[in-house]
Amino acid sequence: MPTLAVDDIALHYTDTERDAPPLVFVHGLGSSGRDWAPQVEALASDFRVLTCDLRGHGHTSTPEGPYSIAQMARDVAVWLRKIDAAPAHVVGLSMGGMVTYELLAHTPEVVRSGTIINSVPGVQLNGLGDYAFYWSRRGAVQALGMRRVGRLLARKLFIKADQQELRTQFIERWATNDKQAYLASIDGLVGWSVEDRLPAIQHPVLVLAADDDYTPASAKQQHAHAMPNAQLAVVADARHALPVERPDAVNALLRAFIERVEQQKSRP
Repeated sequence: MPTLAVDDIALHYTDTERDAPPLVFVHGLGSSGRDWAPQVEALASDFRVLTCDLRGHGHTSTPEGPYSIAQMARDVAVWLRKIDAAPAHVVGLSMGGMVTYELLAHTPEVVRSGTIINSVPGVQLNGLGDYAFYWSRRGAVQALGMRRVGRLLARKLFIKADQQELRTQFIERWATNDKQAYLASIDGLVGWSVEDRLPAIQHPVLVLAADDDYTPASAKQQHAHAMPNAQLAVVADARHALPVERPDAVNALLRAFIERVEQQKSRP
């Protein structure tokens, strides 16, 4: 489990070190690189697969805040350059999708293609519902602690009777989060946006949505339409933790998209 010095953190990552196109997975809020295990296993035979733990998460350092999406994206960009993995196909879930949007918008030279899973290009608190969601999540963590919040989230993310193992795994992993780093991370989302830069993103982009995510697929379709080389795919009967809940569907869509990008790049 190597680490790399990036600014004020020691960034933890994994690297299959295969001589193949780099494929990087960026996790969501309260998660870590290990939650991409189904994707690493499925795609490592054809790509140089990498995962990282963002600042404040997993085995990476947990400096005092404030945190920001821009800083997290810089961490990823510096890391990719230092290990000679740029440009890479970058796949991000939720907060990791925001990091991917930020890379596409501001550091496009480190990106080969982008896949945005259940994410948005900006977080603005515009109405009562937005403020209620933000303060309820933040207040729940402060009042209940990480494990109890993990139990509540697990029941919303994995709703089926046969998903007990996924619920248990989620709770155990969620409980290991540093509470202050988590709060700094959620605060770092608010006010961030690259929505006005979407039309300038020229890279191939796959916007991947679950049909029962927090935000509707119709909103993600609008984001995809705003980018000149983007497409939307929707996975039915799925929720926010899409790569964990429906790994086979996600892996198939990823492989088809990235192979198509590689074929296009190899044409004279």
